[in-house]
Amino acid sequence: MTALSPHLRQATPVTAVRGEGVHLHGEDGRRYLDFTAGIGVTSTGHCHPRVVAAAQEQVGTLIHGQYTTVMHQPLRRLVDRLGEVLPAGLDSLFFTNSGSEAVEAALRLARQATGRPNVLVCHGGFHGRTVAAASMTTSGTRFRSGFSPLMSGVVVTPFPTAFRYGWDEETATRFALKELDYTLQTISSPADTAAVVVEPVLGEGGYVPATRAFLEGLRERADRHGFLLILDEVQTGVGRTGRFWGHEHFGITPDILVTAKGLASGFPLSGIAAAEELMRKAWPGSQGGTYGANAVACAAACATLDVVRDEKLVENAEATGARLRQGLEAVAARTPAIGDVRGMGLMLACEFVTEDGEPDPGTAARVQRAAVDEGLLLLLCGAWNQVVRMIPALVIGESEIDEGLRAWTAAVEAGVSGAEGR
Repeated sequence: MTALSPHLRQATPVTAVRGEGVHLHGEDGRRYLDFTAGIGVTSTGHCHPRVVAAAQEQVGTLIHGQYTTVMHQPLRRLVDRLGEVLPAGLDSLFFTNSGSEAVEAALRLARQATGRPNVLVCHGGFHGRTVAAASMTTSGTRFRSGFSPLMSGVVVTPFPTAFRYGWDEETATRFALKELDYTLQTISSPADTAAVVVEPVLGEGGYVPATRAFLEGLRERADRHGFLLILDEVQTGVGRTGRFWGHEHFGITPDILVTAKGLASGFPLSGIAAAEELMRKAWPGSQGGTYGANAVACAAACATLDVVRDEKLVENAEATGARLRQGLEAVAARTPAIGDVRGMGLMLACEFVTEDGEPDPGTAARVQRAAVDEGLLLLLCGAWNQVVRMIPALVIGESEIDEGLRAWTAAVEAGVSGAEGR
């Protein structure tokens, strides 16, 4: 008898049989409010009719037109559509399947374009599970342990995680930039540094937003020293933070932008965007792949971008995210076990702490499990899995936000009382 790997453990006990909007229906007959969105993937909700129709039509026409062999129309349309939302100057695209692959494509381009070996990454960042991406990941040892040696040339520098340091954001930012300068002076000289890679909001690292001064500092140093700024927008892109791209909150533009997750509403698709002049510096043969820019995935992505625009989902993420955050902060105000509420748009999280302020993964896990009993699906993140995160689809409405908050309130009460009863 065959079975899934025992390490593929589901975060919830639900077996989904159908998805619709922000809800999943389980084989147990219950309807669950899904605040996971497939880890931020189903941006337009489960089975949005326009995405379904686009995919169905494409399946009946052309499923796979391998894009280094032949061109197909969905890819051309997607390039045009992305041109409407990408930052000015990022006018050249390369597509692949997963976030990890796109991150590695960005790294390869940076090294080839600059001729420099090293890459700086921020402490707490998550960039994927493949060897190079895992080597760049520092959000938890579970993503990088047990298959050393990892890729060389990765240098870790602090991220302004104010809550973890116990500082205000200004102090944390000043520290992170000062340590970056020290790193460039002591570990990876600018002449050896190809790029700095950072998420606008740490994902697996605990849903910690960057600060404007920090990203402006990275941009200034990249320009001054001649290395590239790569923004990993795998999770923060396509409206998730209440702007189309997460970096738009901070007033800077990257040299390379990485996108995936919400781009195609659940179909595997990722990519990188850069200026054509930079993209031309990739070595011949360095960009390709069998399944990248699959025709069905591209058709779904075009429909996704149309829905995001026509239904004003970026604006909705900002508005409903503010409503959700207000509710989360109200619960936290009367719950000492919640040490911090943070995030942007519909990318929000609550960090659980012990009485002495240490990470409390036990309570976080109890709350997450109790939420399932209340019909609410959530995920954990953070170095100790002490953070409960909320990433509902961008189509969520006010009534569903309120439904989620009612379930969250009950789950917190149950999870915290379970901790007190030990």
